[in-house]
Amino acid sequence: MTTIASGTTASHWERGLTRDALTVLQPGFTGTTAPDWLLRRLGEGLASVGLFGRNIASPEQLSVLTAQLRAERDDVLVAIDEEGGDVTRLEVRTGSSFPGNNALGAVDDVELTREVAAELGRRLAACGVNLNWAPSADVNSNPSNPVIGVRSFGADTALVARHTAAYVTGLQSSGVAACTKHFPGHGDTAVDSHHALPRIDVEAAVLESRELSPFRAAIAAGTRAVMSAHILVPALDQDHPATLSPTILTDLLRGDLGYDGLIVTDGMEMQAIAGTYGIERGSVLAVAAGADAICVGGGLADDETVRRLRDALVSAVRTGELPEERLADAAERVRALARWTAAAGAADAEPTPDGEVGLRAARRALRLTSAEPFTPLTEPPYVAAFTPVANIAVGDETPWGVAAELFRLLPGTETGSFTGDSAGLAALAAAGPRRIVAVVRDEHRHPWMAAAVDTLLAARPNTIVVEMGLPQATPRGALHIATHGAARVCGRAAAEVIAGQ
Repeated sequence: MTTIASGTTASHWERGLTRDALTVLQPGFTGTTAPDWLLRRLGEGLASVGLFGRNIASPEQLSVLTAQLRAERDDVLVAIDEEGGDVTRLEVRTGSSFPGNNALGAVDDVELTREVAAELGRRLAACGVNLNWAPSADVNSNPSNPVIGVRSFGADTALVARHTAAYVTGLQSSGVAACTKHFPGHGDTAVDSHHALPRIDVEAAVLESRELSPFRAAIAAGTRAVMSAHILVPALDQDHPATLSPTILTDLLRGDLGYDGLIVTDGMEMQAIAGTYGIERGSVLAVAAGADAICVGGGLADDETVRRLRDALVSAVRTGELPEERLADAAERVRALARWTAAAGAADAEPTPDGEVGLRAARRALRLTSAEPFTPLTEPPYVAAFTPVANIAVGDETPWGVAAELFRLLPGTETGSFTGDSAGLAALAAAGPRRIVAVVRDEHRHPWMAAAVDTLLAARPNTIVVEMGLPQATPRGALHIATHGAARVCGRAAAEVIAGQ
């Protein structure tokens, strides 16, 4: 009898342990319908699913997909990386209906930021999404940052803090949990953590006054989740990137900042972690450090990945490397967020729909510079898009620019995409006699792009320049339009000015 009881208890313990290990994972998958393996894992304890652009064809299809997931587990957390602006999954094939953070920061109207986030949240909620890996609370103090840039509200700490809080409040008013990122701040980096491990070498006092301030504001606003960054911050921890650091996640975020919500890792298959620790060891170390949910699925999106991570966590508990209580606590925090989203959805906190708020915000974000009064175009121009390599967070499948919107307003508009040292001459040849609209993205970070604009302006001083990245370069051209982002609505707002609409 005793032996049987002991065996039964052990078996029950194993099942609970396996269930908790699955609960803390946030995996992705391929396709626009849920695969059988994912539905099976939901039945076994998986509590979250991450969606990416590859999973979304339309709002209607997305609603069917999330209903399919909820039929298997009614409290499942359905997460998405929907920042609006340059980083969109909901409108990955068309470009976003909402300007991103930098445009909202340029307007600096916190009520507008709250309204934009509320409307974005309403659209997500209507499709069955209840956790958004946004907003970015990073202070973009390094203008050469290759991965944050226009995803940040700006370089001023106080501005970033107030807009982060407004965004969290607006998004969560729709019943969608905010996940403020990338803790403790990814703004002062010159390396993209998708490719390598960035390092921030500033004193703790600078971090306290600059990087941490927006996260304090987000916590005060009630953010339900915080995402860790795969960055090394020696002033806080000389040995471990933030995602794997007990000092940063437990002592600082939980202790000093008093945060009690869900801590989510950035994608574990990013090279900053996968290339140095591997995803299994990285996941164990992250949970041990204080993370509650392991985000994986942007690149690795299969059942084998889920099994590997589940087994790594279970094995770590068995060997004593990962305290059982820490895994149980992490799993409970995931369930607590699931309960909040269920209650928030049931409360019908949906804001009043405002389909035009994104376009209104994009129009207000424009900054126009010209030496002489600008006369709008009446003839179709040639749009020369100088196209940099997209960073992984943005992706290269989302269209951007002003050509499509100008074609709508000035039928017959033609366009071409150019890159490299000969881009300026190639654009001149392609344009022929047409008036040129040069579209750039972070001109200050790309010498070849600046040289291309030099070439165009030397030959055609009446060229119009549209900057759709960070407007750090000196404005020039017959008209210089800074949109503060490359969302579809930013392109439309710029086209309206060019065509005098």
